[in-house]
Formats: sequence, structure tokens, C-alpha cells
Amino acid sequence: MSDSSFLSHARYGKDKVRVFRVVREGKWHHIVEYNVQALLEGDIATSYTEADNSVVVATDSIKNITYYIAKISPHVLNPERFALHLATHLVSKYAHIHKAFVSVEQLRWSRIPVEGEQGATEHPHAFIRDGDDKRIVKVEVDASAGKDKLVASVTAGISDLLVLKTTESAFTNFVRDKYTTLKEVDDRILSTSIDLTYTFAPVALPSPTDAALEEFVLPADLAPGSVWDAAVPARARTATLALFAADNSASVQATLYRMAQRVLAQNAGVQHVAYALPNKHYIPVDMAYLGVENLVPAQAEVFVPVAAPSGLITATVSRK
Repeated sequence: MSDSSFLSHARYGKDKVRVFRVVREGKWHHIVEYNVQALLEGDIATSYTEADNSVVVATDSIKNITYYIAKISPHVLNPERFALHLATHLVSKYAHIHKAFVSVEQLRWSRIPVEGEQGATEHPHAFIRDGDDKRIVKVEVDASAGKDKLVASVTAGISDLLVLKTTESAFTNFVRDKYTTLKEVDDRILSTSIDLTYTFAPVALPSPTDAALEEFVLPADLAPGSVWDAAVPARARTATLALFAADNSASVQATLYRMAQRVLAQNAGVQHVAYALPNKHYIPVDMAYLGVENLVPAQAEVFVPVAAPSGLITATVSRK
């Protein structure tokens, strides 16, 4: 073989592990549905360079570990904590594995409201998929400094959150040159599919001390706004939706920045907030040939949804 090349990076694992978990508290049931990816790094180079499978934890085993941790973890209903539990077990169990990367995509299920003598109440064990948006978590647990010096990096957020407002959105005063055909507009439909990610400050993790290295103990200090604060996802979602609705938007860029500022302000442990906002265009139908006005913003009522091409606005806002 040639000496002109070398293995500069290697990572492997299991993707698209589908997990559905029921937690029963008497007649009151809780559910989560996850799509999980679990990847490993470590002393695995010889599996690539020398066909040495003795350093390979089979991806099928990684799948089985994912299901097992989903069964035993007291944190399974919280995707951040479940991902940290799974990643911590992977780096703790295998001496030659130094990093574990776990991504969790949580599908949206809510309880079905049912009418009763006291009015509408949530059903204890019946659920409905009430949206296509997903909660996302990406975790890295790093044991490079030692199995007793675990450090976690966590990014979480939302994907595919479709929103729309029918007014209080404008786009004017942009660059005009020979390529410009877009007309300025002081009132328009604003719609986007929100992808939001927020990154927490790195945290030290306690190493498991049980013989099987399966435990995952939360720290005593669950600081508000930190990765341990279970209310952060709801606050970030609420802040995003409230700002989108209330902002008299001069542009997608300006609205994005304000949303990110609010998420940072409400969550002290978050260091970076990123949004990706693709424009979902709604073009008013020209009915001039019928003598009907449908282009002036105040009179535009019939639109054509246009999927492509679309603008894509992205930015990251960071804490000073």
C-alpha cells in the first residue's frame, strides 16, 4: 500500500434507531418516540487500516445498548438526559472508546383532550401527533482526559416548525441594481419553517460508579437555564413563536436576531443560538385581466404558495 496517505479521522456507529418508550404511573402513561444516532470515536484506526475487527463494537451492539438504556434509564422522557446517559455508558464501558456522539430526534405527541363532567381533560393514555416539528438534541461526551474526567457538550433545539403571519412583515430598502426584479413591499405574508439550535456551556459529568457502569446521576445543582433545566426547550419554543408573532418585521434577518436575543436572555446557560429560516413564499395572483385588484397588499387575498426557489436566512447569535 502507498505511504502517501493516512487515516486522519474515523467515527462510526448506528443510525436511525427508532425507539418508542412507555412509562407507566398507574393508569397515567407517558410516551416518547425517538430517532437515535449513536457514533463512537477512539482507538479504532486498525479496523480501517489493518482489517482488525477486534477494536469494533458492532453497530448492532450499539443499537441494542440504545434499547437497553431506553429501558433502564430514569431519564428516558427527557431527550437531553437520555442522550447523555447513553453516551456516558458507551464511553465508560469500552476502554478504547474516547468519545460518544448521540443525536436524538423526538417526534411530537400530545395527550388527546376528552370531555368529562369537569370539562375537557387530558386523556391518561391516548395521544395525537399534533405537529411535524421535532425536538432535536446532539450530545458529545468526551473521555479523552480520562474515564473519571467526562465532559459533555450539548446542543438542542427544534426543527421543521412551520409558522406563518399574514401581515406586519415588510421588505424594503434592499440593494437595487441591474439584476433586481423584486419589488419593495411594506406588507406581506411571512412564513418559514424554523430550525433552531441552542448550545449550552460544556459541563463536567459524574462517572458511573456501579459495576456495570450503567448509572447516570444528575448533579445536585440543576441551575436554571442550564442543560439540566428541563424548562429550557419550552421557553425557547415559546420565545421563538411569541417574537415571530409580535414582531413588526422589517426583514427575516431582523426578526431572527430578536428571537435569538430573547432565547439567550431567558436561559443563562445557553452560549449560542442559531436559526435557519427558509422563506415560504406566497405570491399574490394577478387578476388584472379580470379587472380585479389582488396585488396591492391591502387587497391581496388570493395567493400561490411557492416552494422553490426560496430564500434561506441563517445566523448565530452568541453570548458576550
